[in-house]
Amino acid sequence: MALTPQWLDELRSRVTLSSIIMRTTKLQRAGREWKACCPFHDEKTPSFTVSDEKGFYHCFGCGAHGDVIRWMTDQRGLSFMDAVKELAAEAGMEMPAPDPRAARRAQERAGLHDVMQAAQDWFAANLQGPGGARAREYLASRGFSPRTVEWFGFGFAPGERQAMKAALSQFDESLLIEAGLRIAVEDRDPYDRFRARLMLPIHDARGRVIAFGGRILESDSKAPKYLNSPDTPLFDKGRTLYNLHRAGPASRQSGRMIVVEGYMDVIALAAHGFEDAVAPLGTALTEQQIELLWRMVERPVLCFDGDAAGQRAAMRAIGRALPLLRPAHSLAIVRLPAGLDPDDLLKKEGRAAMERLLAAPATLLDTLWEFEKNAQALDTPEDKAGLKQRLLDHVERIEHPDIRALYKRELLERFSAFAFPRRERSFTPRGGGPRDRRQAIPRLSPETARRLRGAREGSRDQLVSAVIAGLMRYPDEALRHAEQLGRFAQLDRKAGPAVDAVLEAVEMLEPGETLPISSFDGPVAPPDNTRFAFLGEGIDPQVAREQLAEAVALLVERPALEAALAAATTRFETDPEGAFAEQQRLLKRKLEFERRLGQMSSRRAASAAQADSTRRGETGPANGADTE
Repeated sequence: MALTPQWLDELRSRVTLSSIIMRTTKLQRAGREWKACCPFHDEKTPSFTVSDEKGFYHCFGCGAHGDVIRWMTDQRGLSFMDAVKELAAEAGMEMPAPDPRAARRAQERAGLHDVMQAAQDWFAANLQGPGGARAREYLASRGFSPRTVEWFGFGFAPGERQAMKAALSQFDESLLIEAGLRIAVEDRDPYDRFRARLMLPIHDARGRVIAFGGRILESDSKAPKYLNSPDTPLFDKGRTLYNLHRAGPASRQSGRMIVVEGYMDVIALAAHGFEDAVAPLGTALTEQQIELLWRMVERPVLCFDGDAAGQRAAMRAIGRALPLLRPAHSLAIVRLPAGLDPDDLLKKEGRAAMERLLAAPATLLDTLWEFEKNAQALDTPEDKAGLKQRLLDHVERIEHPDIRALYKRELLERFSAFAFPRRERSFTPRGGGPRDRRQAIPRLSPETARRLRGAREGSRDQLVSAVIAGLMRYPDEALRHAEQLGRFAQLDRKAGPAVDAVLEAVEMLEPGETLPISSFDGPVAPPDNTRFAFLGEGIDPQVAREQLAEAVALLVERPALEAALAAATTRFETDPEGAFAEQQRLLKRKLEFERRLGQMSSRRAASAAQADSTRRGETGPANGADTE
């Protein structure tokens, strides 16, 4: 069907926005508009306004903004088409006529909706009848109140194979089969899919029954413990989240969405006041379900059992999410205590314990690092190299370039700190007595200082000079990158002695020492015209260390890149095509190298301009442009 802009404008004009919003949010008249505490975030002072004349709502606190259709999709969790249909029915407008094939499919789905609702009514009635006694006992043993049982629509499917056919005789059997309620097999009569099970309805975003889940009640049964409807024209389990139609509006109030492993966990949480919980349906969290969650909140909280199965479920979800990550959208992970599911934790330790866990979830990156670090023993260099490779394999799955680069940097920094821990060193001052704090700055021996000064003076390479000066300022970084710097010193004969001298000087430091290193005749200062921000005065030490680490990476990469280019050039005589392709790839890498080096220069220039502006007491734009 074609929804033209004119038709949608007519729909908006026929519906009073405030009357729709009033159904779930208390509004107060404010002149010609309405105001309220925002339903999209917690606040005590109203900053949410509704204007019927302008046809939109707006929150000055969180920025939520939209028209009546947007309200239905964001606050109610409906799809765009479902929101339009509901508003059109209220406004007395006919939906544009669909094409015949679409109309036929819609009619078929409408028939299936009738079947599913009739089945739900029958299951619910069975639960209250004589045959539902065992199911009622189970619900009582779980501590579910009558209100919870009614709210979630619990029911019971009797054990007979033909009970549903008789109860829903008003429907064609073909509809019962298409709805997934009956199973058709060759050379045998169809039979009921759900038998002797506690039943739960599964709804779409509009609250219509589209499928069922059934739990077996007999502990000695060989049948699967949980059984869900198959995929049907109404139900796609990979695109459906259990309880989304209830949790969506609740999450607008809490600003949170909890994802648990199964629907019984959802119900246990709701019984204790956590109404913003959903669950996948018998499968690992899918890409489509992650996107559904991100429509509600930017960082849904995955809450999994504390056992190995729960850990694997978290990692499967992380694996699905990595390619989808985008700015501000991620996952948070809560791991329950070992051996406990949400219901166990709530019964044992109460609501406050769950609140504490939900208030301090682990990040996706933290969970990824801890899982891989603990996945297997890391006793040998080969084991540690395997850890690094697994981390990089995860990183490569991230499609967003900025997020991929940030994950790579963070994970490799954690790996380096784990795989190359700082060695314990001692420093004994002359005389051997207690250390004199007035002599806190370590000094180089005359021989070490001479080697360092000679290497510095003999080098015209700004990158080498800047890195050496940076390592002198932040000697703890020399320790962190000692292995890389040692390999570099072997490859670069010109700069190698200076790097060796820095590493030798660092040996003088006590464990945990971060003070600068001085030569015997004064600090080793960088050139005045340096273009590296980590050598600037007044820079935040943590920022300086991060930028110095990037400069070290560039310094180490350069000789390897140059050696590879030289090797590709020598291959031209024997393999011209292969050598040319390799040379082009390496030249591209070299351009990227120069770009990264140039970025460091840009940061230095920006930092200098800001410092100069601060010294002059300027607060406006650097170019003096009129800001009015």
